[in-house]
Amino acid sequence: MNQIAPQNSLLQAIRELVQQARQQVARSVNSTMVQTYWHIGRLIVEDEQQGEARAQYGAQQLEQLSARLTEEFGKGFDVRNLRNMRAFFQAFPIRNALRTELSWTHYRCLIRIDNSSAREWYAQEAITQGWSARALERQIAVLYYERLLASKERLPVELEAKAHTDALQLHPKDYLRDPYILDFLNLDSSAYQEADLENGIINNLQKFLLELGKGFAFVERQQRIKTEDGDYFIDLVFYNFHLKCFLLIDLKLNKLTHQDVGQMDMYVRMYEEQKRRPDDNPTIGLILCSEHNHTVAKYSVLKDSQQLFSSKYLTELPSEAELKQELERERLRVQLQLAEKKSDAH
Repeated sequence: MNQIAPQNSLLQAIRELVQQARQQVARSVNSTMVQTYWHIGRLIVEDEQQGEARAQYGAQQLEQLSARLTEEFGKGFDVRNLRNMRAFFQAFPIRNALRTELSWTHYRCLIRIDNSSAREWYAQEAITQGWSARALERQIAVLYYERLLASKERLPVELEAKAHTDALQLHPKDYLRDPYILDFLNLDSSAYQEADLENGIINNLQKFLLELGKGFAFVERQQRIKTEDGDYFIDLVFYNFHLKCFLLIDLKLNKLTHQDVGQMDMYVRMYEEQKRRPDDNPTIGLILCSEHNHTVAKYSVLKDSQQLFSSKYLTELPSEAELKQELERERLRVQLQLAEKKSDAH
């Protein structure tokens, strides 16, 4: 007996309906879980605050509470998770401020951030950029927020956080950072070439876009620019939909040189003439190099250019302490530059 296969359109319509229903159920379960864990955290904190004596044996009480809850409700109530619930309430004390777009796993990442401004920024970015919990965890681990701030001239955190979301102050410096962490390329730090670096980025494009920042889309690798004297090839070309402009990236293995700056300046000028559309903002060029050269940065067109930038890249993930130390050095260097500019102005 022949069976009649369902029409593709009918099958697809039912498939989409079932998928939407499952997503709605998952969101509902997630929202309920987050709300429940917040309330459990509140009850634990309020119970611990009843007196000094009770606070002294709080750890033992959590162990007993964990054992009873696990016995009655199963997994999910070990001591560590109860501590997370307590920290969750302490970090997000206003229940109405909880976001349904964020899962409990997202919130477990966020509660590890001591800086409240950074915590709020990461939460908002996770929502607007659609970061998975794993993506959020990586961005926190590589100090995304701190690197973003260190890459800009405006130093106070409050001003930086505002500028990041203020459409009236959009500027390439708000989207580029220093350094870029490319540990996901898994390159041997002593034996790779520029082609390996480029291939690694293309093969890990999704991760590179996440590291690059918000609003970027990949356009082409080794894009050709034709001139009367021959052809030139730009390593990587991206487009940013917030800045409404192209980003040209040139990859360099060594310390930044004047020749690198001159080459990128030429690429940007040629791109402006041949590729930029009338409704695009000015093209920007980014030189990614393995080591900074502050002399070149100070005495080349990089210093005052609104279109040319250079950043360092790291192929291995440094420790948090090492990364913070490097960001602090960069922050102090920028402060010194600002002080020199003020002195020259007077």
